[in-house]
Amino acid sequence: MRKFFSPAAVLAIFVLDRLSKVWALEHVFPRSVAVLPFLRLTYAENTGVAFGMFHGNNLFFIVVSAALVAALLFFRRRIRAGGLAAEAGLALVLGGALGNLYDRLVYGFVVDFFDLSFFPAVFNVADSAITVGAVLLALGMQERTDGAKRSA
Repeated sequence: MRKFFSPAAVLAIFVLDRLSKVWALEHVFPRSVAVLPFLRLTYAENTGVAFGMFHGNNLFFIVVSAALVAALLFFRRRIRAGGLAAEAGLALVLGGALGNLYDRLVYGFVVDFFDLSFFPAVFNVADSAITVGAVLLALGMQERTDGAKRSA
């Protein structure tokens, strides 16, 4: 059953990201809507990378995203050996990367819409998944490295 966890999680993140962006395109664009005192839904077209960094480099990030997805798929067996945290991290990063790659290819930009008053950039579900996934990957791989050192 565990071997189906990663593909299902990747698909779930991708679908959640797509649905949230379609909703944002239909209901938020071109406005900004206050949801909570610290949260607004603000439509933004991002040609940079996560959280709006390096704006205006869409083609470069299409290539980087595709290379990242290919590398993660190539190394997935090694990554999965890092345990559940690494496996979950891999799924989150893949799902998020595929979500943003889809936007870049179809729209020429990434749709962002979460706007936190205490955070300097607008972001989306995929960005959040990539960030959390990267942390889980690092923790899982660190755990694997620590376990290998203890057994040596």
